[in-house]
Amino acid sequence: MAAVAVGEFSKPRQSAAQANRVVNLYSARHYDTDTAIYDSFTKKTGIKVNLIEADADKLIERIKSEGANSPADVLITVDAGRLWRAQDAGILQPISSKVLMSAIPANLREPSGYWFGLSKRARVIVYNKDRVKPSKLSTYEDLADSQWKRRLISRTSNHVYNQSLTGAVLAANGASTTESWARGLVDNFAHPPKGNDTAQIKEVAAGVADVTFVNTYYVARLIKSKKPEEQEVARKIGVFFPNQRDRGAHINISGAAVAKSAPNRGAAIRFIEHLVSREAQEIFAKSNNEYPVLAGVPLDSAVAGFGKFREDSLNAATYGRNNTVALQIMDRAGWI
Repeated sequence: MAAVAVGEFSKPRQSAAQANRVVNLYSARHYDTDTAIYDSFTKKTGIKVNLIEADADKLIERIKSEGANSPADVLITVDAGRLWRAQDAGILQPISSKVLMSAIPANLREPSGYWFGLSKRARVIVYNKDRVKPSKLSTYEDLADSQWKRRLISRTSNHVYNQSLTGAVLAANGASTTESWARGLVDNFAHPPKGNDTAQIKEVAAGVADVTFVNTYYVARLIKSKKPEEQEVARKIGVFFPNQRDRGAHINISGAAVAKSAPNRGAAIRFIEHLVSREAQEIFAKSNNEYPVLAGVPLDSAVAGFGKFREDSLNAATYGRNNTVALQIMDRAGWI
């Protein structure tokens, strides 16, 4: 496991022979299983991966503050909203790669090549099996209906997952309808927003509320947990994919980009191309319960158990770009 060096590093002074024998990775993915992907890249190419881990916003600010002297080659983060923020901050550069264009569907990559989706997660409705019949569920929009009064819970509007979902609703319905929808959700909240996605699932299982919306991999983690109490939570809830009769369920991504001042641009591109190889995609799918972006890669059994579904084909850049307006709408609606 010698491929990954974690910690501080400075922009290297390289000879021509040394160039592109290292890739400096700034990652907001805090999954130990990703190390296997980095190791496989080093084994295949001989290129060492230097890793810095931090929250996405901190990494973006760090690259901005480092400026032209930043050692960062690749930024990896979760959610298209954060990738868009990095692009808007001017810290990324567009790249062209036939490998990436071929492997990644067009809606999961930025149209000009600034960033690329590596894995997918669906934001689904989770419901209490004893209190909700799946036949009563339909769309994200329907959760604003009065039948869900005091039956819905959510994490706060400050989290990018909800901002991107709202950004997708905004793209589908326009600002006025989206604000009415957000107000309807707030009216239906069983209590003020709090906690992460796992907390929402546990409260629905406990009967605190009947429905919520979460990313699929949080449910898979509970299904696969070795803790009896978490297995019991998983047995009490069901997964429902919304909007199957129209645009499809909202899909978000984990993605990668090449930093604007990357000192090892060639190695950075090769690294991102490796992340969409079948080998790496199988690790994303089986180790972290995500949907692969590469067609034909088998799903983890827990994820496969959710069933097939229609995905919203909206380009991730659209809802990422919509995040700022989405948050303003949510704030006006009282979704705090």
